[in-house]
Amino acid sequence: MWLIDHQMNQLVSEAFGEYFVRLPLRKSATIVHGNALRIDWQSLLPNDEMRYDYIMGNPPFLGYAWQNVEQKTDMATVFNGVDGAGVLDYVSAWYLLACKYMNAHGAINNGCKAAFVSTNSITQGEQVGILWRELIEKHSCRIYFAHQTFKWTNEARGNAGVHVVIIGFSNFDIGNKRIYEYVDIKGEPHEVSVKNINPYLVEAKDVFIQKRTNPICAVPSISRGSDAIDDGNLFLSETEKQEVLSVYPNLEKYIRPFLMGKEFLNNIPRYCFWLKDIPPSELKTSPILYERVTKIKVFRESSKRPQTLKMAAYPYLFGEDRQPESDYLAIPKVSSENRVYIPIGFCSREIICGDKLFYMPDAGFFHFGILTSMMHMTWMRYTCGRMKSDYSYSNTIVYNNFPWPENPSEKNVKSVEEAAQAVLDARAQFPDSSLADLYDPNTMPPVLVKAHQALDKAVDLCYRPQPFASETKRIEYLFELYDKYTAGLFVEEKKGKKKKQ
Repeated sequence: MWLIDHQMNQLVSEAFGEYFVRLPLRKSATIVHGNALRIDWQSLLPNDEMRYDYIMGNPPFLGYAWQNVEQKTDMATVFNGVDGAGVLDYVSAWYLLACKYMNAHGAINNGCKAAFVSTNSITQGEQVGILWRELIEKHSCRIYFAHQTFKWTNEARGNAGVHVVIIGFSNFDIGNKRIYEYVDIKGEPHEVSVKNINPYLVEAKDVFIQKRTNPICAVPSISRGSDAIDDGNLFLSETEKQEVLSVYPNLEKYIRPFLMGKEFLNNIPRYCFWLKDIPPSELKTSPILYERVTKIKVFRESSKRPQTLKMAAYPYLFGEDRQPESDYLAIPKVSSENRVYIPIGFCSREIICGDKLFYMPDAGFFHFGILTSMMHMTWMRYTCGRMKSDYSYSNTIVYNNFPWPENPSEKNVKSVEEAAQAVLDARAQFPDSSLADLYDPNTMPPVLVKAHQALDKAVDLCYRPQPFASETKRIEYLFELYDKYTAGLFVEEKKGKKKKQ
């Protein structure tokens, strides 16, 4: 800060022709080296009667998977008693300690304020329901300004570039709250004055999207695909498939197409042995199959996971078989942040769905249309977790909490179905292009763009007659609808529990 002060003084001297003398320094800061999560912050002040006016910081950016043993111990100490806190980013500990400090030492009308540059993941996915419910409901935290996600870089040698948010908060409320929205995460924000800022950094009521077993609306459930747990022995590339069939043509009926997210998005051919109905005699007399299932048995027997050990008795089967019996709609678990829409599509029941895909069996064009619309994409972007910076879709957080249209008319439903079919027809005009090609923002064909725009309008009309001016207005509307749906669910749950007792 002294350096910045010196630089500003130089600019003043250039503008006005007189140098403001600050050197030599006659004031100094109190600098303490230590673990900020273990030190009593109040102990850094000269006496107990003093307090901080502002707490500012840029805590270390570490997700739970990257925390070392000492850092995990820090988190366990700070979040002692908070359910699910093991998945929180390291920066979240500073938020809780700041809230605790403000409640202990800040006066209501003249209290302390805090602001941190943070990983944006604390405002996404399951972390919101764990962290912000604790901060808001138990520690009276109120967000008074927020910079939505932007790309932060510095001038250091490594030129770090990460997606961050800046959140200002306190333990008392103020009237004039501000959100800084970024149309371009690499650009400049525009300021919006709002009445309330919720944990997703939008103007809406405080909501905490948490994992849910079933959808909040009367729609089909979606499930994660199958996991082989086989050390690769059940899988075949295109070349391996041809080599196997050239020697053992009778095995063709046991080889099925297999899709994970990567294969689904990029049209990469991949296959697996699907041996659910193979007779024991045929399995034993096939050298290649017998060798592979023997290796699978050894692999599973070496596992410490009880379910995997159990499946060692069935080495010819997938370790976790969740294959639908009908045709299904496939949704990739991870998708590039650069895409406007997550590419989803219909698959035949003959194609084995892997665990990097979610599937909806017996899905119709209306389901496809809603899920591939801008309404659902907006909900996904605000509520999903991230894999690095890419979208990480989930059934328990994103899908099961998604507010579907409340009472769409038959006319609106038909319009969505027709627009959904038009999107599929537009894709079909490019049979040699993968979904990754079609949905790359730099190569998306105009006919597909127009088809999606028409679908978006049809879906919007299922929600309300007025158009949505921006993505922010969409998410604000969806949060209001979510609050309406879940309020009813909570009432039903309470009634059910009372009746059971």
